[in-house]
Formats: sequence, structure tokens, C-alpha cells
Amino acid sequence: MNDDNLVVRYSDKDLTHFRKIIEDKISKAQHDLELIRSAYMNDGNNGTDDTAPTFKAFEEGSQTMSKEANTQLAIRQEKFIRDLKNAVIRIENKTYGICRVTGKLISKKRLELVPHATLSIEAKNKMS
Repeated sequence: MNDDNLVVRYSDKDLTHFRKIIEDKISKAQHDLELIRSAYMNDGNNGTDDTAPTFKAFEEGSQTMSKEANTQLAIRQEKFIRDLKNAVIRIENKTYGICRVTGKLISKKRLELVPHATLSIEAKNKMS
């Protein structure tokens, strides 16, 4: 058997390990997205009128900026969740952790830090 027929991929045990990391991140990211959305929907009327006048003044002063910032945060968070869910699909297809440029395995350390990565550090550095 020649080497070209060998499929390089992470073991099922490794894939299960990464799946757990990703599912935990999805859960936390969805929770964070709900917080961002509720802050956006809240309009500053959160019962702090008497108890925290400084907070109220801060909120009124930054309401416009914070709505824009919250929208940007929400968009980024939605993309992050989508990227994580795509990583779960790659796990199911057993293509997870394979660099889409070099075809080599992305290091475990990188995947533990950035579990939705599709590029090895080598490929990422070449592109930037």
C-alpha cells in the first residue's frame, strides 16, 4: 500500500474530545448571545433609576454607541456559533482538524485554543 492512500485524520477518541470542547463553547456562546440581545432590547429601562444614578447617566450617554456595539457583538457572536457548528459537522464527517490549505493535521494545541480553526498556523502565516 503506498502512502498516498493513507488518510490522515484525528482518531475517533480525539474527535470526541474536540466535540466536547466545541459543544461547551457553543453552549456558552449562545448564552452570551442571549445576554447581548437582552442588553440590546433593554433600552436602559432596567429598574436602576433610584439605586444607581451614575449607571443610569452612563447608560443614557452611551445608549446609541452601545446599540451599535451590541449589534456588532451579536453579529460576531452569531458567526462564531456558526463556525463552531460547522466544526461539529466536520467532526461528523471525520474531516475535522485537517488544514484546508496544506491537507495536514492542525496541531491539537491550536484546535484546543481555536476549535473552529480550518487552517494550520503554517497556512495562516502564509496567507497573512
